[in-house]
Amino acid sequence: MHNSLKKYISAVSAVMLMSTLLLGAASAAPDAKATGGKQPYRIVALGDSLTVGFEPGKSETVRPYGFVDRLQEQALLHGRAETVNVGIAGLKSGGLLNFVEAVKKGQPITADEIQPKVVDPRTPQIGAAAAQTKADLAAADAITITIGGNDLSELLQGASTMSDADLSARTQELFKVYTNSMNVIASDLHELNPDALIVVADQYQPMPEIADKALYPKLEQAAEAFTGVIDKMAAGFQAQGINMKVAHVAKEFVGGEGTMTHIIKDRDIHPNQLGYEAMAKVFSEAIWGSYTKLAAYEAGTPMGIFVKGKALDTPYKPVVRQNLNFVAIKDIVDAIGAASKWDNKTASATITYEGHTVVITIGSKTVKVDGQNIPVDAAAFLNKVGNESKTYVQLAALASGLGLDVQYVANLRTVFINP
Repeated sequence: MHNSLKKYISAVSAVMLMSTLLLGAASAAPDAKATGGKQPYRIVALGDSLTVGFEPGKSETVRPYGFVDRLQEQALLHGRAETVNVGIAGLKSGGLLNFVEAVKKGQPITADEIQPKVVDPRTPQIGAAAAQTKADLAAADAITITIGGNDLSELLQGASTMSDADLSARTQELFKVYTNSMNVIASDLHELNPDALIVVADQYQPMPEIADKALYPKLEQAAEAFTGVIDKMAAGFQAQGINMKVAHVAKEFVGGEGTMTHIIKDRDIHPNQLGYEAMAKVFSEAIWGSYTKLAAYEAGTPMGIFVKGKALDTPYKPVVRQNLNFVAIKDIVDAIGAASKWDNKTASATITYEGHTVVITIGSKTVKVDGQNIPVDAAAFLNKVGNESKTYVQLAALASGLGLDVQYVANLRTVFINP
């Protein structure tokens, strides 16, 4: 698993580079001054390989696409959003406790100090960045946690040889270890950020009934008991004024263990894409009370554009030139509620929005933003669609000039634009 995980995670940088090429250099998030001080909704994800988004058999050219990535997409439907993923594959509840304790102090921690022989090759870097994680947690609006699966994994291997009494006793011992760790973790996180919503997942049971009909109900019973432990823990924290919710993911896998994990094909308990989407749905409903299923736009077709959480449905589709995305100015202007004026003499469009004025001239390699000429990667052009000609401009140039937040999601081939 170590080598597979290392190759899997290395894909992140390649996909981030491709996103930059598609949107252009100007697509970087505007600074606080440019955005008028608008703050994004911030999510920090803590936990194990479920938080990482690990799947077996993925090549190093495929970026992890788990529930945390999908949560970022859901957040963008509500406005500006940022997500920090601090998942560590192989982590147990005690390891998360060690890490959070170091983060609380803002002190670096070694991989072995987090958890001896932890499999994730990024653990040393994550431990060294404890101070940054502390700052991220202090600024978070929501903190998600997946932990406990590695604590309970021994039950999958040993339960079939244990008596009911021994299984029950061992299960309770593992529950106690988990609860003791989580009590400190939740208290530390609340101390770091009293206003953050903490969402903790319960644990699905990955073995399908067809694999062992006698063992299946025992494992399901253990999973249900674990959910009860987490529900009780969350209720206790809520009574103390700690805003904690439970993401009940376990029930989503019941009866679908074989189709929602890699257990049958790869003998691996991690979710497949169907499973990660189910997890994202549960977390999203816990955070926002809703979940919107998003479909990927196929290669060879125009990319998708969401503005203020709504799909931009227009006959004037985005156009790709020189690996850059161009959009019809009027579509974006209308969607965000800006004003525009066309000048035939100068072949230019003037857009005004929330104190910003952007002048875009056909054929010009600069855009005038609030009176200042800013170089752009490619000039605006007239694009004929049917009997009409529309002014198309590089998406990044328009968005950055108006102080908009633009984020490209490669898995969906979709751009999310928020004021």
